[in-house]
Formats: sequence, C-alpha cells, structure tokens
Amino acid sequence: MTTVVGDPEHFVDEALAGLCAVHADLVRRVDGGVVRAHPLAEGHVAVVIGGGSGHYPAFAGLVGEGLAAGAVCGNIFASPSARQAVDVISEVEAGAGVLLSYGNYAGDVLHFGEAVQRLSTMGIEVRTVLVTDDIASAPASQAGQRRGIAGDLVVFKIAGAAAERGADLDSVERLAQAANARTRTLGIAFGGCTLPGASEPLFRVAEGMMSIGLGIHGEPAITDVPLADVDGIADALIGPLLDERPDGADDRVVPLLNSLGSIGDEELFVLYNAVARRLEAHGVRIMEPECGRLVTSLDMSGVSLTLFWPDDELAGLWTDAAHTPAYRKPGALRGAVGGRGSRSSRPRVHSAQSPSGPLADASPSSIMRATVVVEVLTTIRDELMAAEDELGRLDQVAGDGDHGIGMTRGSTAAVEAATAATTSGASAALQAAAEAWSDRAGGTSGALWGAILRSLAPLVEHGSLSTMLDDAARAAVSAVSDLGGAVVGDKTMLDSMVPWRDAILASTGGSAAATLHTAADAAASAAASTSALTPQRGRARPLAERSLGHADPGAQSFALIAAALARLASSTEGHPSS
Repeated sequence: MTTVVGDPEHFVDEALAGLCAVHADLVRRVDGGVVRAHPLAEGHVAVVIGGGSGHYPAFAGLVGEGLAAGAVCGNIFASPSARQAVDVISEVEAGAGVLLSYGNYAGDVLHFGEAVQRLSTMGIEVRTVLVTDDIASAPASQAGQRRGIAGDLVVFKIAGAAAERGADLDSVERLAQAANARTRTLGIAFGGCTLPGASEPLFRVAEGMMSIGLGIHGEPAITDVPLADVDGIADALIGPLLDERPDGADDRVVPLLNSLGSIGDEELFVLYNAVARRLEAHGVRIMEPECGRLVTSLDMSGVSLTLFWPDDELAGLWTDAAHTPAYRKPGALRGAVGGRGSRSSRPRVHSAQSPSGPLADASPSSIMRATVVVEVLTTIRDELMAAEDELGRLDQVAGDGDHGIGMTRGSTAAVEAATAATTSGASAALQAAAEAWSDRAGGTSGALWGAILRSLAPLVEHGSLSTMLDDAARAAVSAVSDLGGAVVGDKTMLDSMVPWRDAILASTGGSAAATLHTAADAAASAAASTSALTPQRGRARPLAERSLGHADPGAQSFALIAAALARLASSTEGHPSS
C-alpha cells in the first residue's frame, strides 16, 4: 500500500474514482461515497452501509443488487462525516425508509447518529443496526459493546437480500438484527498494516509470534502467542468461536475465512481446509462458505474467521443472488432496481445542510469578529500540525494511530472553510468551520470538534472574550459530553476539558489571558494524569491495559490547544478585537 498511492491526501477519492470507472455498470461516485449505478425502484427499502476506507471490498465494493444501495466512505480508517452520510442516503432512499448498518465504533456512531437526526428533519426514516461480531473486543456479557469486523458482510448481505425481495423496513431491520445476533468473528495478525504514504506499519508482530484478537483499523491485538502451524491457527480461531455458539442455533454454519490484506488465496485455502475438518469433527454442517478478501485492513498480514449460524429464514436470504463489484452470488435477482440508464423520476431529496445560494454579507463588526475566528482556528491548526507525529504515536499505543493526522486534517479544513465564510460573519464562519472539521477529520475527534465549534457559533457575535469565556467553556464541555456520552474518568478528551472549564468558571478576576493560562495549566495536568486511567470508550477500550502509562491522545490534544489559545490571548491582549 506504500507503492502505488498517488497523493496520500487524495488516496480515497482516487481509489473510489477508479472503482467507479472499472465498474461503471454497477456503481457511480457521489459526494460522500458510492451508490448503485441504477436507482432503486420506488417503494423499496434502501440498505446503506459505511465506515472508513481501507477495508475493500468493504464498503464500496459491496454496493449493488442484492446487497447495499449505497456506501458512505470515510478516509482511511476514519468514520465518514454526518454530511457524507446525509448526502449518500438522500441519493438512494426510495420512499420506503433506510436501513443503515455499520461497525460499532465510536466515531461511526457519533457521525451516523447525527446524520440520522438530520435526515429525520428531512422526512427520511432511518433505522440503524450496529454490527458487533468481534468476540475479542468485549466479553459475551457485554456483547453490545463489541466492535464490528468481518461479520459486517453477513449483516449487510442479509439486509440487502431482504430489501431486494421487497421486505418493509421493520422486516429488514429485524432480519439484520437477527443476523448480527448469530454472527461471531475472531482474527489473528502476523504483521501490521501500513497507511498510504507511510514508511512504517502501524504495529509490528514480533518474529515467531502471532497476535490474536486484532482490530481492522491497525489496532494491535489482545494477546500475542507463539506462531502456530496451520492446524494450530485453525484451533486458535475455532475454539473460542464454538464456545460462543448462539442459543438456539442448529448444526448449520456459514464459515467466512477472510484475508486481512496480504494473505493470498492459496494460503487461505490451506487454512480453510483445516477449519472445515475441525468444524465437521464438531458435528457442524457447513453451508455456502466464503473464503477470500472480504473485510480487509489495507495490507495487513492476518486472517479472521467468522461463523454465522442461520435459521431457515436467514439461510434463504444468505443464498439469494447478489451482484456487486466485489461480491457475487449466482441466481436470479428480484428486481429492486428502477429504470436502467436513467435516474428515478421522483424528485430527489437534498441535504438540508446545502445552502440554496450564497450567504449575505454580515455587518462590519461581525466580519471583524470572523477574522478573529480565523486567527484562532489558524493558531489551533498550527499547534496541531506541530504535534501531529506525537499525537499519532500516542494514539498508536492502543488505537490506530490516526489521531494526529485526523486533527491536522480537521483543523486545516476548518481554517479554509472559515476563511471562505468570513464575509458572512463570525457565527457563519464558525458553523462552516464546524462542518468542515467534522467532514474532513472523520472519526470520534472529528465529530466532537465539529460539535464544539457549532456550540460556540451563537456566542461569538456579541461581547468581549472576557464576557463570553464562561459561556463558551460551558457550551464546549456540554457539546462533548452530550454527544459522546463520556464522563470524567473514562480516559477521553473530557478528562482535560472539564478541569479547563472549571478553572475558567472559578476565576474571580483578572484578564481573559490570565484565566486562559490558568485553565491551560489545569488541562495539561489533567491530560498527563490520564496515563493512570484505562479507557472505557472508543477503539482503545479493548486494549485498556496497554494504554496504562500513556496519556489519552484526545485529552492531550485538547491540552495543547488550550495552551495555544492562552498564548494567543496574551499576544493580542488589549487589541480592539480581543
């Protein structure tokens, strides 16, 4: 993945453009992802899937008849933004509602959840089914907290087949939930993956070892054990999966043996042979298996095994025909597609976020405040760019290492958007910055910083920094806690934000600059203290013990921003716009 990349910043866009060029008869590019080349027939449920890129054939390669109507595609390993999801769903919905399905990751939950709220105001009903198949990411007693990995394909296929048959939204949702409840996955890595343009993998597996329980975003695995032969690998995968055989399952199982990237087909066939023998020895009857690259992690050296235990209804849907760029099952399709070669005649719904025309110019005072907004955002961007590598290394301890680059991308996009909106005033500039940060950064941090900037937009039109500081601190913390649901002690950005807010609220006088310096010191101390905590949320949670001794990257990046803002306040103290 580091050889043929073009511009790493545009890797996803270029890859999706190439996919649509090769498979123009099946898919077409839209803002936010890809959709079927031919629209759904009126009155059919639209199944929409999505997540970060880097997992092909998930997600864009699974768009087509018998499967998804559209895929929302974020940056590499980063959740798509709410705006992307709204745009894709608006493009494909056909009047019968939308089933939205994706892996259970914090960033995806935040962005897609916001999209569902926006779509509801537009009159589009969306139901959500989270995929939670990874048995290594949480115990069975906390199955709802598990992340989604290669079991994505099972849930997407069942939902897509039901929608293709013409099932209503209630039925499609019920069947997708049933498929998720009967799907279990476990993965093993022999080596890490490398982001496009990077020179080193996100993690390494020691020579002679294999890592069990890895994630699909470059997250390290749960435990390392000595490298086994093919029979030992099969045993390591099958034993824990059979221990979690769903209640009520009969003797039928659909095995999905998945390459995470660099394991070739013939190696997979060798392993599948060992897996099949063991399943049969356990009295299991194998039904329509899959073996190949199903849900990958760029060039990761590794495999995962998924066991799907269908009942009669689910078994019939699993065998239904499908035709997408990367996944095909033979058979006659049932005709959910509308008129070929043309768009539906029904007027399409467009995002409520898209302005109908240029915004009017604001007052001179508001425009001056907008220039201050741009200056503040530029200061934040410069601080984050300088710390990008440090934040990435910190995130790599128990996550996927993308926090630094995500924060840089988001803040850079925010500066550009606010600059373009300056003449529309301070509030409009912050609103534009919020949307751009969320859209470009993706991931949990993108959603949270978008929410922070949106919460501040109503406050910037009136009053001085000193008079609005308390309200801004309250609004920022509330935006993060309300959206993310975390509390102090969960090892998140809130662990440094709340002490920062409290220091501001406790200030009894003095300049805004002095207050911000005191608050920045509180944030820095609190961020450092997160090294003693274990994460309770997000991608780092499955590797909680590994994160001990390391500060939370979100808390640390907030502390850096707080310090930069304090320095900026000192340098501009006494300026009329301050």
